[in-house]
Amino acid sequence: MASTTVNVVRYTALFGGVFYGIVHRRSLQKAHDAEVKQHAIHEREHLIAEAKEAWKRKQESSKDGVVTDPEDPRFDLEKLIAKWEADSQ
Repeated sequence: MASTTVNVVRYTALFGGVFYGIVHRRSLQKAHDAEVKQHAIHEREHLIAEAKEAWKRKQESSKDGVVTDPEDPRFDLEKLIAKWEADSQ
């Protein structure tokens, strides 16, 4: 049988290790949560930049006045083909 002193030391080490594990896990989780939040913010900024760029391209393409929707009454196939030829050169 182990003496009471040895049992006190064993349980103190056990509880100290459990306490250390809890504190360490919390610090790791907090760092991970901050990293996930930063990644989400960066991803959102990236998507916003892509959307702005796509919107600019759409606005620039509509400046030439060529309607690309065949259902639109203002649609002119000759103008569209001429635009495609000009873009390809």
